Amino acid sequence: MTPDPHTQPQFYEGIPAKRLLAWIVDAVIIASLTLLTVPFTLFISLFFLPVVFVLLGFAYRVVTLSRGSATWGMRFMAIELRTANDDHFDLSNAFLHTLGYTVSVMVAPLQLISIVLMLGSERRQGLTDMVLGTVALNRRA
Repeated sequence: MTPDPHTQPQFYEGIPAKRLLAWIVDAVIIASLTLLTVPFTLFISLFFLPVVFVLLGFAYRVVTLSRGSATWGMRFMAIELRTANDDHFDLSNAFLHTLGYTVSVMVAPLQLISIVLMLGSERRQGLTDMVLGTVALNRRA
């Protein structure tokens, strides 16, 4: 089981702010990867840049989450995602979490609901986290 927020609040302290900062770091990484691909596509990807950004972002998140339960931004901010059983993410968890995240980013009301949940729920879970039973935690020492 994941840590109880009442008896072990240190695992949830500052999680919303850390997730925001991790998201910014990840967005910069994904944007950089997107720009790096432009010359390799003979600049054709410029016509589809938003699609390329979303696809690279999806792949980046699935790969990094499945290999350490955290994206590079999350690692930089010392947080990680865990399943309801307190396990690290595997490929299927990473895929489902990324799919939920991508859908919520594309549908603005869902993203707003997710933000409100992160700020208001005791485990600081977003909408995708609530649906999947996952949680973002401060990394254990």
